[in-house]
Amino acid sequence: MDTLYYLFGTLIFIAVVLFIEGAYLTWNSSKGPEANRIARRLRILSAGAHGEGGDVSIVKDRLLSNSPAMQRLLLKLPRVHAADRLLQQSGLSWNVSTLLGISLALFLVTFFSMGLLAIPLLIKLAGAAALATLPYMHVARARDKRLTRFDQQLPDALDLMGRALRAGHAFPTALKMVADEASEPLASEFAVVFDEVNFGIAMQDALMNLATRVPSTDLRYFVIAVLIQRETGGNLSELLSNISKIIRDRIKLLGQIRVLSAEGKMSAWVLGLLPFGAALLIHLINPEFLAVLYTDPGGRKMVAFALTMMAVGVIAMRKIIKIRV
Repeated sequence: MDTLYYLFGTLIFIAVVLFIEGAYLTWNSSKGPEANRIARRLRILSAGAHGEGGDVSIVKDRLLSNSPAMQRLLLKLPRVHAADRLLQQSGLSWNVSTLLGISLALFLVTFFSMGLLAIPLLIKLAGAAALATLPYMHVARARDKRLTRFDQQLPDALDLMGRALRAGHAFPTALKMVADEASEPLASEFAVVFDEVNFGIAMQDALMNLATRVPSTDLRYFVIAVLIQRETGGNLSELLSNISKIIRDRIKLLGQIRVLSAEGKMSAWVLGLLPFGAALLIHLINPEFLAVLYTDPGGRKMVAFALTMMAVGVIAMRKIIKIRV
């Protein structure tokens, strides 16, 4: 009797658990977050259903970290998606947690290494913070190089698209030809555009996604021109040829400006780094010589005034040598 009683109770417990789990799975399949996301995507892809806003993309969302706990923590940080977009535009295989981990490691190593020297705490913090920005500078430099390569490849890609259109191909086919024939990074970006259009995303949304992923002025000219042409009509192949010529002229002019402003940039770097290099060298040779600058109140005021004037000078030199075209 007792055995049957316990067996019956166990079966009832299992039945209740299975019922609850089945009810939850049924609700989740129809009303859960995944179902809502799919329904929202279908509404966006349907004709005329663009009222919800937001970018449409078939690309899987990038992870900020390989650790779920770190992923949840990073999502709470402000402007973390801007850092992730910077990494995506740079073409590096890093994620946000890798970038922050390298910066933190550089900060700690530099701070404790400078602790072996007789250097004030404020200078240690400033030096460690300066070296901690090196990974960000590396990512920004990689991004600028990638965008420069993209801009240099864009005129040839537009010429290829123009020839394809004159040969009778459709515009999506021209995008596919660029994705197959061009080199990186332009090929992968145009391949994403073709895939988005091929999977049902409107051409306007796919081109706007491209302009969002690649913050290039020349590319924006191309996107805006194509969107206007699709609304008003006209000879798209001739339009692409004209844009290609304009981009080539801009690249040539930018090269001339870069050559003429190279001397000013070098002077700005020398004038900006010379005081810090000289101060570090003097401090290593004779630490007491500059001690009055951070021990005496008057010395600290002089240092603050000098740093302020240097910052003003750097801003002024930057505006002089930076010419927008």
